[in-house]
Amino acid sequence: MIYHSTRDTGLQVSSAQAIVKGIAPDGGLFVPGEKPKISIEDIAGLVDKSYREKAKGILELFLSDFTKEEISDCVEKAYNKTKFETDSIAPLYELNDTAYILELWHGPTCAFKDMALQILPHLMTTSMKKIGIDKQVAILVATSGDTGKAALEGFKDVDGTKIQVFFPTGGVSEMQKKQMVTQEGNNVAVTSVNGNFDDAQSGVKAIFGDKEFGAALEQRGSLLSSANSINWGRLVPQIIYYVSAYCDLVKADKIKAGDAVNVCVPTGNFGNILAAWYAKEMGIPIRKFICASNENNVLTDFIRTGVYDKNRAFKATISPSMDILISSNLERLLFDITGGDEGRVREWMQELQQTGRYEVPQVTKNKLKEYFYGGFCDDEGTKQTIAEVWKEYNYLMDTHTAVGYRVYRQYVEETGDTTKTIVASTANPFKFCSSVLEAVQGKPQEGTDEFEVGKILSELTGQKIPAGLAQLKEKEERFSEVCDKDAMKQIVDKFLG
Repeated sequence: MIYHSTRDTGLQVSSAQAIVKGIAPDGGLFVPGEKPKISIEDIAGLVDKSYREKAKGILELFLSDFTKEEISDCVEKAYNKTKFETDSIAPLYELNDTAYILELWHGPTCAFKDMALQILPHLMTTSMKKIGIDKQVAILVATSGDTGKAALEGFKDVDGTKIQVFFPTGGVSEMQKKQMVTQEGNNVAVTSVNGNFDDAQSGVKAIFGDKEFGAALEQRGSLLSSANSINWGRLVPQIIYYVSAYCDLVKADKIKAGDAVNVCVPTGNFGNILAAWYAKEMGIPIRKFICASNENNVLTDFIRTGVYDKNRAFKATISPSMDILISSNLERLLFDITGGDEGRVREWMQELQQTGRYEVPQVTKNKLKEYFYGGFCDDEGTKQTIAEVWKEYNYLMDTHTAVGYRVYRQYVEETGDTTKTIVASTANPFKFCSSVLEAVQGKPQEGTDEFEVGKILSELTGQKIPAGLAQLKEKEERFSEVCDKDAMKQIVDKFLG
């Protein structure tokens, strides 16, 4: 299968090249030239298969230049009992008659990013061999919390790679920060950036866009690539779990193969919900995409008005992984719903870079509203939802999943649509235990650190703290460097020697 840039369909590469490059040379994102299709009969045939078997089948459709053996090797290394605490990998929890929680946090870092970042290093190294690259691949990551740790854990000590992660100072939870600054591995580095996530992300993009710097690194034996969801190798594994969740509903006799479902996703960078869109484009019957935002509700406004405007106050919330004002993966959706209008997409992205806003025409607005519903909630609404769900269902949600479920309920109240809905649950609640405990007990816990708070939350709810989080307190902090956005290139230059 051929992949091309969202800004120039003439710029074409193989899937292996797309994975290694990460981002197109023109700044666009790689998308498949055609969408592989699966029929209702194909879906029925997947129902009784394991997650690994489903993963192999989906990846074979999108990564057609990989052999079956190569894909099988990547899948088996990523999705196993050593990495994930449950053999089902992404279990579906029935909350009530209409809402089903897709738990994507049973991997080593307790966040949904593990679903893609446990397999990406294997896809990356396999791709390098396939296209004859003998250079070191330098992975650059900007993170609003979970991507950083998941990428560090995935690429830790992987031969032929180095990884540098940047996170916003004060813009991640204490648990997320502790996970990153204690990261083990001889090929990893972590730096805090003064500013917010968009500052870190724009700094990384600027490094990728600096052709002179990239050429100099190549001469020294390093090739830049990305592990953010702009990399197709990050996005394609996420399609798998929406296919799997639909199959799980069929297997549990909650729906019949062919019945439509809705999908609700708490989202910031738009990658997770975009993966569900690709599942629909393949043939999974998804009726509505419920896009849930926190107070950084740029996506809600865009879906409702067709105006994307990042020129607004940035708000630090208790759902920090969604504290984003520039949703990079939206570019891929725009390419799709405009029928592949690369010129229009290029213009909008230029406007966004130059003015911080753009507006799509009425025909595009109508398509957005046909498929997507946008909603948001503030921190108080998030905590209220955690408390209500715990009281009503004895189910503990993190601060991001709660945003998703809150907006899902808004959607049902507004539309009356009781279609069975898959709600993506993106993190274990103990990654954000101070906020979750405050929600459950109705008041903040004074005078204790994050680890003590975790113990109190565990005792109060009877829920077990994941081993990977419980062990963090004793781990040595290896990284303490802080820089301004303008110094990020120098940090990378130094790290790569």
